Amino acid sequence: MSRFQPLMRPGVDPFSATHKPPLPPAEYGRHIEKGLVIERNCVIPLRDGVEIFCDLYRPEGAERDLPILLAWGPYGKHGLSNNVFWPRSGVNPEWLSELTPFEGPDPVWWGAQGYAVAIVDPRGAWLSGGDFHHNGIQEAEDCADAIEWLGRLPWGNGRVGMTGVSYLAAIQYLVAPLKPGPLAALNPWEGFSDWYREFAYHGGILDTGFLPRASDNIRFSLNRTENTWENIKAHPLIDEYWESKLLDLEGITQPAYFVASWSDQGLHLRGTIEAWRRCSSEQKWLDIHGQKKWANYYLPASRDRQLAFFDHFMRDRPTAVTAWPKVRMEVREQHGVAEERAEQEWPLARTEYRRLWLDGVQGALRDTVPATGEVIYDATEGQTVFDWRFDRETEISGNANLTLWVEADGSDDMDLFVALQKLDADGQPVGFTFYAFFENGPIALGWLRASHRALDPELSSPERPVHPHSHEERLKPGECVPVEIELWPFSVRFAPGESLRVVVAGSDIYKREEGLMLPFALHEDTRNAGRHIIRTGEDYPSSILLPFIPGKTA
Repeated sequence: MSRFQPLMRPGVDPFSATHKPPLPPAEYGRHIEKGLVIERNCVIPLRDGVEIFCDLYRPEGAERDLPILLAWGPYGKHGLSNNVFWPRSGVNPEWLSELTPFEGPDPVWWGAQGYAVAIVDPRGAWLSGGDFHHNGIQEAEDCADAIEWLGRLPWGNGRVGMTGVSYLAAIQYLVAPLKPGPLAALNPWEGFSDWYREFAYHGGILDTGFLPRASDNIRFSLNRTENTWENIKAHPLIDEYWESKLLDLEGITQPAYFVASWSDQGLHLRGTIEAWRRCSSEQKWLDIHGQKKWANYYLPASRDRQLAFFDHFMRDRPTAVTAWPKVRMEVREQHGVAEERAEQEWPLARTEYRRLWLDGVQGALRDTVPATGEVIYDATEGQTVFDWRFDRETEISGNANLTLWVEADGSDDMDLFVALQKLDADGQPVGFTFYAFFENGPIALGWLRASHRALDPELSSPERPVHPHSHEERLKPGECVPVEIELWPFSVRFAPGESLRVVVAGSDIYKREEGLMLPFALHEDTRNAGRHIIRTGEDYPSSILLPFIPGKTA
């Protein structure tokens, strides 16, 4: 990671945050509550002398040999989860106490299991000293210093584990390669690992929905904070700014239990799987569910698995972890209906990739190349679809690559939005869990700005194109070019008579509901104008490569 100097901004008064509980002062305090010894505003000194604040929770009466779970995030250690999760998130309020940090472990539950919990405000966040750095080497070193400090606490057992969702997951990828001595186990629960492709520019198209909101969430500071929104807009191509956010995933060697969700298309899904795949840990597991992410994290069964994992590596206790399959995944049929299955790898070694050809005349997918044709739609409002009907039960699980031959009529670029959908036997859409709130989502999503169509020959594979996003190739009038679009990973089962639909559009296919400002990726700043032309057939072999999964006994 380089030490690129990003654009900074003055912090907003931490005491003015109206979306949080009242911010208590920075004085140290100690009290007993809910069976816990709670120490507020413990000071952690960093290597350069800056001091940051931490809240510590440990079981009352336990004075030694406590493993510590660290929750590190910028949302305020005072911003506890009581009444925070929206009703549509599926989080049952009975699953967590009012002392639970946002997206982190509940100190009351973990205290009852014999664990301490540390909740830290990073450098420059809220009342902690210094300027806030949004990931990068500075935050990695700060987190490593905090882990070393926690490992020296006299009542601890010298081991620190990390758990949490989103930011609290991604920080684990960042600090683990630095190998702070006490860091004994990782539990990243849905965290992106590629800043450009998963957080900021989907297929080279700027996210204007979740991204500015995420930038706003890190503005509260006594000093300065990174202006993430302005930095990202100032760097539309991968350059030294993005290199400063790169992660050494191969440098992760600690035992790690990763959890991803098929529902997090456009944020955490792709990167969580990549982090698991690329990390060097000898003991690592991957769960991929299809549920709402916050609800899944706090689900009692999920917490029991977390406990089994941490007990094994932080207390040397025999647990079922040693018998876990390397991969546990849900094969989805619709929202709330899925089969859980054990696997030994991802992608599945028995995958049979099959190419289906787009028929622009009939709006269908074919198993042979059709006659040459084309389909035209309005570049800003229109879309087109291609359907395939299954005559037998079929599972498709993995990565997919959509190749389109395209021409922009009225612009020198085109932003393409793709969704895979399921239709029932009557041709009606079948909804899937989507993000943390919705139940009418797609199977999978993909995006690409045509000027970013160049491929990285070393990282790309037939089923998974990877674009370097290092330069642009604008389109010439009348020019028809092939583009390859990565569909994010998915798993779905079809019954006989059901259909797969490929949707191609000039704008977001799934839009935020009117009046709801829930976290949601949107792409409202496109280069689309005029008409999009998709050509198909022998001269323009538009197609999709899909991962068909045979039965294990086949």
